[in-house]
Amino acid sequence: MTETFISQADGNEVFQAQYIPKQKGPPSSDDPSMKAFISTYPSLGQVTQIEKNTSVFTALLEVDESRASDPWHISLWHSDGGEWREVPMDPVLGEHGRPTDLQASNSSLTRLYFTTPLAIHLPTNFTVKFRNSSDQPWKWVKDHQGTQDGVVLLKTVTSQQAISSELGDYVQGLNPALKSKNYRSQSPGTTLWSVEAPIEAAHGAKSTFKDVKFGLPWGAGKFSRWFALIRIWSPWLAPRQGKDHFGLDKEAVMCSFLSTGGKHLVLLAISGVDDIMTMFTSDSEGNVVIRIRNDSDKDGTAKVLVGLGDDFESANAAVMYHARGIVAMAETASGEQQKEMAALKEGNEFTKVWAENWYDGLTYCTWNALGQRLTEEKVLKAVTTLAENKINITNFIIDDNWQSIDYRGHGQFQHGWVEFEAEREAFPKGLKHLVNLIREKHPSIQHIAVWHALLGYWGGLSPDGKLAKTYKTVEVIREDAERRNLPLGGKMTVVAKEDVFKFYDDFYRFLSSCGIDAVKTDAQFMTDTFVSAEARRELIPAYLDAWTVSTLRHFSVKAISCMSQTPQILFHSQMPQNRSPYLVRNSDDFFPEIPTSHPWHVFVNAHNALFTQHLNLIPDWDMFQTVHDYSGFHAAARCVSGGPIYITDVPGQHDLDLINQMTGPTPRGKTVIFRPDVVGKSLDQYNGYDDDHLLLVGTYHGSAVTGTGIVGIFNVSQRPLTELIPLSKFPGVVEAQYYVVRAHSSGLVSKPMQVVDRNALTPISLGIRGYEILSSYPLRGFVDKKEETTWIAALGLLGKMAGAAAITNSRMTKLENGRILVDTNVKALGTLGLYISTLPTISFKDDMMITIQGKVIPVHTVQTSKVDPHVLEIDVAAAWKELNLDAGWSNEVEVKTFINSS
Repeated sequence: MTETFISQADGNEVFQAQYIPKQKGPPSSDDPSMKAFISTYPSLGQVTQIEKNTSVFTALLEVDESRASDPWHISLWHSDGGEWREVPMDPVLGEHGRPTDLQASNSSLTRLYFTTPLAIHLPTNFTVKFRNSSDQPWKWVKDHQGTQDGVVLLKTVTSQQAISSELGDYVQGLNPALKSKNYRSQSPGTTLWSVEAPIEAAHGAKSTFKDVKFGLPWGAGKFSRWFALIRIWSPWLAPRQGKDHFGLDKEAVMCSFLSTGGKHLVLLAISGVDDIMTMFTSDSEGNVVIRIRNDSDKDGTAKVLVGLGDDFESANAAVMYHARGIVAMAETASGEQQKEMAALKEGNEFTKVWAENWYDGLTYCTWNALGQRLTEEKVLKAVTTLAENKINITNFIIDDNWQSIDYRGHGQFQHGWVEFEAEREAFPKGLKHLVNLIREKHPSIQHIAVWHALLGYWGGLSPDGKLAKTYKTVEVIREDAERRNLPLGGKMTVVAKEDVFKFYDDFYRFLSSCGIDAVKTDAQFMTDTFVSAEARRELIPAYLDAWTVSTLRHFSVKAISCMSQTPQILFHSQMPQNRSPYLVRNSDDFFPEIPTSHPWHVFVNAHNALFTQHLNLIPDWDMFQTVHDYSGFHAAARCVSGGPIYITDVPGQHDLDLINQMTGPTPRGKTVIFRPDVVGKSLDQYNGYDDDHLLLVGTYHGSAVTGTGIVGIFNVSQRPLTELIPLSKFPGVVEAQYYVVRAHSSGLVSKPMQVVDRNALTPISLGIRGYEILSSYPLRGFVDKKEETTWIAALGLLGKMAGAAAITNSRMTKLENGRILVDTNVKALGTLGLYISTLPTISFKDDMMITIQGKVIPVHTVQTSKVDPHVLEIDVAAAWKELNLDAGWSNEVEVKTFINSS
C-alpha cells in the first residue's frame, strides 16, 4: 500500500494518507471512492491520493470580492529531481465539491478553489504560480507569500519482515564503540533498539563527563526534517526544528528525524537511572552526539533508545514504552511508597471526589494577580472579589511569598526559609486563620493549596532559622542558572538526606492542621544545580521520593510539580506508572507583560506534550489572565490541553464571558472545566516556530471510534494566515466513518463527510493572536421504512470551547417502536446540541420528546439553531431550573431525546 506525505520545504506540514474502501454515505457527501488527501501550502494546497502514486492537489486562492469574477489562472509546477513541469489547475465551480467554510464570512474576500490530479513517483518538489488573466504576468506564490517550494514524500507502509535488525542500516556512521541490541517493540508497526555507552565513575565530588559520537540518522541528504526537545534552561524543555542539517543550540532529551521516504527515527536519552544523565547534542558535521554525565561512584552505562516507525507517534511510543520498563527495573519503590500508593489506588468515594474537583475544578492562583509580598488583606480581597463576581472557584492557590523567610542576600534566590508558620507580620493570626476566612468568604472553594520550593525556599533554609535547628542539615553549593543570569550560585543550607522524609512529613502535617489540602512544589530543578556529584546522587532521589510519599500520604493526588523538567526528575519521578497521575507544569511561565512570550508559550506546551503525554502526569500549561490581549488565545489553549485551567486575574478584572466558555455549573452548584480525555499535543512536530504556519493542537474525548476529535488552531505567526485543515488531521478519525465538523467561534457545522472526500477540508483564516477550535463528531445513521437515513451526532454543550468534553456518555439506539433514542449524559448545565440531518424536515414539537432526569422538559427550552438548521439546541440549564430538579446523588445530567424517524 502506498501512502503520501507532504511537507512544505521550510518545515511545514506532514500528513498521512491511507486507503479507504467505498462506503454508502449521506446524499450530501461527495463520492467517497478515492483515497485520502494531504494538505500542502498554507492557504494554497491540498493533495488527495486517488490512485497509486496519483494525487489531487487542491489550491485555495483568496481574492478581493471585486476581483472574484476575473479569469484567474493557477498552475502547479513540480519536479522529481529533474526537469520542472507545469500542470494547469482547474477551477472548482459551484458549491458542490467545495470545502465548507465554517468561519463568519469576510465580505471583502472571496475564496476560489482549483484542483488537478498529479502522478507522483519520487519525492517531488512543487510550487504554484497564479495570475488574474491571460494577458497578465504570472506571480510565483513563493515570491508573493515568502514561502519556499513544497515537497511530496511517498512512502510504503513497512512490514516487520522488511526491517533490518541492524541499526547501522538506518544510522550513517554508527559508532562501532556503541553496543546496540534489537528488541521487540510494544508499539505496533515499529522496531526498537537499545544503545549503550560505558562511562567511568565520578571522582569524589567531581562528575565524569563524556561525549560519544552516535552517527547521522538516515545519512546525509536522506532526511528532510528533524525535531528535538532541548533543555532551554535547567528547569524547562522547549522544541527545536530544522531541515536537512542537524544542529542543536542546547542539549536535548529526545530527537526525531523524518527520512525522505517518510519514515521516522526517534532517539530517546535515558536519565535518572544509576545516577547517570544522558543527553543529545550535535557536532559540526551534523552528527548526533551522546553527552553523558556520571554522578555515581561506580562505573556505569548510558542508555539511548531508538525507535523506527512509519509515523512519529508510533516510533515515539516505542521508545517511551521501553523506557518505562527500564525505569521500573532499575527502581523499586520503598515500603512507605508502596503503602501510600496502594492506599491511594484503593481509594474511596471522598478520594474520587477530591480528584475530580482538583483536576476539573476552575482554579485561581495569586502569583500574577497579587504579585510578591503577599498579605492576609491582599488574599482576602481577591477571594471576596471572586465571590462578588460570582466566579465559583473550586481550587485556590496561595503562591510564593506567604512563607516566613529571612530576606538575606541579594534577591529571592538567596532567601532562606525560617519556620513552617506563615510570615508573622503579613499574616498576624497565622495560616490556619487565613484558610478559615477564605472558606468562610467563598464557600465554593473546595481545596486550598500553598506554594513552596522543593528545598523549602529558593535559597533553601535560613541557616539560623527554626527549621535549620530542628533538622539535620548540609551545606551545598549551587551553580548559576544559565538563562536569565539568575544569581543561584553560592552556598545554601538544606535538610540532609537522613531527615528529608521526616521534614516533609512534619511540614505537610502542619499544613493539613491549618486546613491546607494541596501543594504546589516549585524549583525542583534546584537539586540539579548542585556542583557536587556526591550531593546530587545523595539528595536528588531523597527529595523526590520524600515529596512523592508525603504528597500521597497527606494530599492524595492534589499536588503540582513545577520547574521539574530536568532529565532525572522526568524519568525517576514522572515516568513510573505505579501511582495516580499528578499535575506537572509543562513549560516555562506565563509572562503577562511580555507580548512575544504568549504565542511561544502555547507553541512550547504543544510540543513538550509530545514527550510528556507518555509520562504519568497531567500536563499543566500554567495560569493566565482573562483580561489580556492574549486572553482568548490562552483560554483556547488550556481548553484543548487536557490539563487544568488556572486563572490569575487582578481582583475585579475578569472576563466573565470567557470564563463561561471554559466552564459550566454542575447540578450540585460547582463550577467545572471541560477537560478532554487525551492530552493535547502538536499535530505537526516538524513545523518550526518561525515557519509562518498555523499551530494545530489535537486532542480527543470519548471512546475509540465514537468519540470526538478536537483541534485547537493558533496563529503563532506575526502575520495573518490561511490554511486548509483536512479531516484526516483530527485525532481519532477512522476511515469508514462519516463526520460533521463544527467551529466554536461561529457555531457553523459542515456537511457530512469522510476522510476520503476530496472536499473534506476546512479553510481557516486567522489574524495575529487568532485562534479557533474545531471538533469532528462521528455520525450515527438510522434507516427508516422509506430507506431514508437520519444522521445524528451529540455535539456536547454549545458555547463552550471544548463542549464535546462535557459529555460523559452518549448512546444512540433504535427502539422497537421505530423511535430513535439519543441518551446523553453531561457533566454540567448548559445548552446541549444535537446534529440531526432530518431536522429541517420535521417538527421537534411534534416529532420529538425530550426528558431530563426522566421528566419531560418545557417545549420553549428547545429550539432549532439560528446558525445551522440541522442543530437542535436543548437549554438544559433553563429546563433544570424550571422543573425544579434536584441533583440527588448524581453530579451529571441525563438528557433523553426520542425522535420519530418514520
